[in-house]
Amino acid sequence: MPYLKIFALTASLISNFAFAHSLSINQPLPSVTVKKLGELTYNGDKFSYQDWTSQSLTGKMRVIFAIAGRSSAKESITPMINAITAAQFPKDKYQTTTIVNLDDSVWGTTPFVKSSAKNTKKEFMFSSFVLDDNSTVSTAWDLKEAGAAMIVVDSENKVLFVKEDKISNKEIAYVIDMIRSKII
Repeated sequence: MPYLKIFALTASLISNFAFAHSLSINQPLPSVTVKKLGELTYNGDKFSYQDWTSQSLTGKMRVIFAIAGRSSAKESITPMINAITAAQFPKDKYQTTTIVNLDDSVWGTTPFVKSSAKNTKKEFMFSSFVLDDNSTVSTAWDLKEAGAAMIVVDSENKVLFVKEDKISNKEIAYVIDMIRSKII
């Protein structure tokens, strides 16, 4: 019987450790820089990339989506994106940043993921898109593989909310209300 308790405790510790991210509420977002690819820019029908750093997020309230380059990860954040779009937050106080982990995509799909990011950037010019070809952000923040994380930070880059995997309707409403209360 004691072996069963030890096994249960070990299993719970391992599962919590395996799925733990390194982001802490009311603490600054851990610093990370993406140099391979980076932030996607679009000017005059031309796309380019520039180095991106999490330090560049200060100045506005943000929702950061850190997602694997997989359609399932993208689908899991769609309800939140729809809610943000409907809320029409003021652009001088709010911005969405999507970080796509190309290193965590299904083999052979990277060109399609890049193309999708470019099309989305054209549609949502104000949003920021970062393409991470080396799992730099995922590794720095200890995010789950093949998943999606949503991180809300204030204008000083302090973490206010973190959720990995699918977000519930109740959580969506909570995040929208939180953003609204902080920027209006």
